[in-house]
Amino acid sequence: MQFDDQADLDTSQVQDRRGMSGGGKAAIGGGAVGLIGLVLALLLGVDPASVGLSDGGAGTTTAGTTTANEVDDTCRTGADANRRQDCRIVGVVNSVQDFWRQEFTRRAGAYSPAQTVLFTNQVSTACGAASSAVGPFYCPGDRKAYFDLGFFNELSTRFGAKGGPFAEAYVVAHEYGHHIQNLTGQMKKVGNDRQGADSGSVKLELQADCYAGVWAYNATRTPLAATGRPLITSLTDADIAAGLDAAAAVGDDRIQQQARGRVNPESWTHGSSAQRQQWFTTGFRTGDMAKCNTFG
Repeated sequence: MQFDDQADLDTSQVQDRRGMSGGGKAAIGGGAVGLIGLVLALLLGVDPASVGLSDGGAGTTTAGTTTANEVDDTCRTGADANRRQDCRIVGVVNSVQDFWRQEFTRRAGAYSPAQTVLFTNQVSTACGAASSAVGPFYCPGDRKAYFDLGFFNELSTRFGAKGGPFAEAYVVAHEYGHHIQNLTGQMKKVGNDRQGADSGSVKLELQADCYAGVWAYNATRTPLAATGRPLITSLTDADIAAGLDAAAAVGDDRIQQQARGRVNPESWTHGSSAQRQQWFTTGFRTGDMAKCNTFG
């Protein structure tokens, strides 16, 4: 994955709270589901509260928006995104949001942007306080996506994914898929149907995977208004393979098999490895969000 070296990055879309203290009990609710946090809680038999998850609604007071300024100071251009992980996340967020803004306009809609928050250890949100154990997640209460960058190391070391820049980009695009679901009202379809191979939770997660694929298809095709060129200039077959590998690594069946040596579809919340790859591929091959009707 390569960024346009000359393109400017918009750091206003990312809050850098790394090194700031969070605190409080986690309450990731309102329909939001992190990439792996709820899976770990439900599939490994862990009390959700002990890993920073609780099925609540709006929680504690949101933390202040003062940034650590590292992203603002160091992430200026696409060249920085090609060199640094945090700047790469800024670049992916810019690309994802620029695509969805244009897509909503094309469909006679209005896109409302969502900020990304980078944090370490623990963070306060409109959905409550969450620890890094939750994994990446989107909070509909404040319309923000949250990432502890240490998760991307765990994706390889703990879950066996090959990793790499596009594996990270897939995770970011997946969480922004939840933002699209929040804007379109699809997130409300889940309700209390949160476990099982045919549950609303699984359908929601698979659709977010499909939306990530839709963005990937369009990433090198969507020009920035400022430059007339896409921010991401190339995605290789190896990049897409890394994204598919990451999707498989966090499939419910693979996590269950690794943790318990058996698979129990009745407790699935995100879908199997094959399903996650299938729906990302559907989005990537078509580039059409209308093809992502996992609820149909």
